[in-house]
Amino acid sequence: MRSELIDITTGRTEVVRDLTEQCADFLDRVAAGGDGLLHVFVPHATAGIAIMELGARSDDDLLATLRDLLPADDRWRHAHGSRGHGRSHVMPALIAPYATVPVLNGRMALGTWQSVAFVDLNVDNPDRQVRLSFLAG
Repeated sequence: MRSELIDITTGRTEVVRDLTEQCADFLDRVAAGGDGLLHVFVPHATAGIAIMELGARSDDDLLATLRDLLPADDRWRHAHGSRGHGRSHVMPALIAPYATVPVLNGRMALGTWQSVAFVDLNVDNPDRQVRLSFLAG
């Protein structure tokens, strides 16, 4: 298995960040045109990975939906950090901190409109990492 960490700076806002190009670059370096699995994992308790359409305002829709489902208010028992921080710890139950993508001929076998997205509601921690791992078939 080949694996590496990539750094992501989110700033202090909720984000959906496209990782598709970084995943493709990683596969260009390690997959050697082969088949296998790309595993994308966030080693944080407050972020997730989604496979979804990006760039057509779907990312805005996702953030709006998460705001509706997980309001940034004082209802959360996990209450350190900024107001509503506890929702960030609940979000990975809805958007898992990992995704696995088939790799064929060194390329992700994503659907036409699919992208690999990093999702983070935590406005208290602007510096994140994502682990990319390739398991050859």
